[in-house]
Amino acid sequence: MRRLFWFGLGIAAGVFATRKAGQAAHAATPAGIGANVGEGLRELAGALGSFGAEVRAGMSEREQELHDTVERQTGQTPGRRARRAGDRY
Repeated sequence: MRRLFWFGLGIAAGVFATRKAGQAAHAATPAGIGANVGEGLRELAGALGSFGAEVRAGMSEREQELHDTVERQTGQTPGRRARRAGDRY
């Protein structure tokens, strides 16, 4: 029974090592390197997109805060000019 256990363990270790070696060999080929670079670029593009969305959301929030502050302190709505008698449309 002991021999069978160790034999099975040896087979499992051999299969594991063979698979890892195959994966490492594939990663070292031009196709494997290209796949790794492509995946890295996709991750980078996703991160940049998320960062840009967060920046835009923060800018919008801050702009609204500034508009509210100006309106509260001056009574004027920012972005709209006061009409004078001589102004035309």
